Amino acid sequence: MPLYEESECPYIQPQLTCQEHGRPDRDYQYWRWQPHDCSLPSFNATLVLETLNRGQFVSMVCLVHRIILENAKSMKTDGHFDVLAIKKNKDKLPPFAIGEGEKDCNLFSGKWVWDESSRPLYEESECPYLLPQVTCQEHGRPDKDYLYWRWQPSDCLIPRFNASLMLESLRGKRMMFVGDSLNRGQFRSMVCLLHKVIPNEAKSLHKIDSFTIFTAKDYNATIEFYWAPFLLESNADHPGKHRVPDRIVRKDSIDTHGKHWKGVDIMVFNTYIWWMSGRTFKILNGTFDDNIKEIADVPTDDAYRMGIENLLRWIKQNMDPKRNRVFFTSMSPSHAWSKEWGGDPNGNCYNETKMIEDPNYWGSDSRKSIMQIIGEEFGKSKVPITFLNITQLSMPRRDAHTSIYKERWGPLSPEEKANPSTYADCIHWCLPGLQDVWNELLFAKLFYP
Repeated sequence: MPLYEESECPYIQPQLTCQEHGRPDRDYQYWRWQPHDCSLPSFNATLVLETLNRGQFVSMVCLVHRIILENAKSMKTDGHFDVLAIKKNKDKLPPFAIGEGEKDCNLFSGKWVWDESSRPLYEESECPYLLPQVTCQEHGRPDKDYLYWRWQPSDCLIPRFNASLMLESLRGKRMMFVGDSLNRGQFRSMVCLLHKVIPNEAKSLHKIDSFTIFTAKDYNATIEFYWAPFLLESNADHPGKHRVPDRIVRKDSIDTHGKHWKGVDIMVFNTYIWWMSGRTFKILNGTFDDNIKEIADVPTDDAYRMGIENLLRWIKQNMDPKRNRVFFTSMSPSHAWSKEWGGDPNGNCYNETKMIEDPNYWGSDSRKSIMQIIGEEFGKSKVPITFLNITQLSMPRRDAHTSIYKERWGPLSPEEKANPSTYADCIHWCLPGLQDVWNELLFAKLFYP
């Protein structure tokens, strides 16, 4: 597809608008140059505003103007010069931001658009950092339609993800995803989006206890994941052995893990699914080392609120709004009961290859009371927190789960072989896939808040 549409750029001179002047074909617009031994860096509108010859100048203006608000740009002729004037007040922008987002744009309200030209953002086979729990094509998924959907906000465009800009902004810095396996999926997605522009000898990934660390050596930058499904200390904190019959969280224990997050420049938190084990939750007063443990069953909503209050306390004490950015990803929907969208009463996401059509669908496993708690508590924070509200836009994507197309921990039982839906994973997502969109939205909010 062309990098911009002729009709959407008002700065093209009539001598160059071939479509407007009747050219019947469009094939000339769809050719991309590919060097033999390398890839061209993605074009970044923000980094390039140089003086060029007239034809290149007009082309450059069309490439960059879409990311500039209408009241922050103007075009004029001054003597022999055509000038695109850009107003930008960096003093009002948060750290890492390079421009302002459109004020009337809600990135999280829109629709899914079929797009074979720009999706997927990378190939499963070309990213060696994906875990076998998410490589659906490798594990036999027969369809590929789930790969070709692009999220389109109703009133604006999502800036194109630019790996070079992201890495340059992370030079000498740390970015960390903290939370559960869903946040780990978003972390792996981010690594796959970035690694292509880094030479093989200049990147690495290794694990240390609860950390998984991707290093871009030439940038002295790291993108990290830290396993803490509740954010607070719990009996499920071991990064590999965390299947426990009764989940217990220690009250007011954010610093147990939080001491490992200090000094990070960009934090991306999530926590939800591990709390949802019933209407009540076990909270430990004291420590896990106490001989006699005082454990109370409290309403799950109250337990979750306590966790969020702890997180906000840690953010207030450790994050500097002049230097740091904090993100929180909302609950990721699961699709365990197809009867909720009018399907098989005994089914789930297994064999689902199309989206849910109802734009207002909301599954029962995504508690609206939790969304309310997040809104109430985040509203009290004096440190800005960017809320990545991915829940509603992800809700239709019953088609994008790993289902049965992933590595299994053990052999299948006769019952499972007879009925694959009994072991389908309707929580986690195939990669590439939906979580790449979450990172496109993170990218947009980081650079154009």
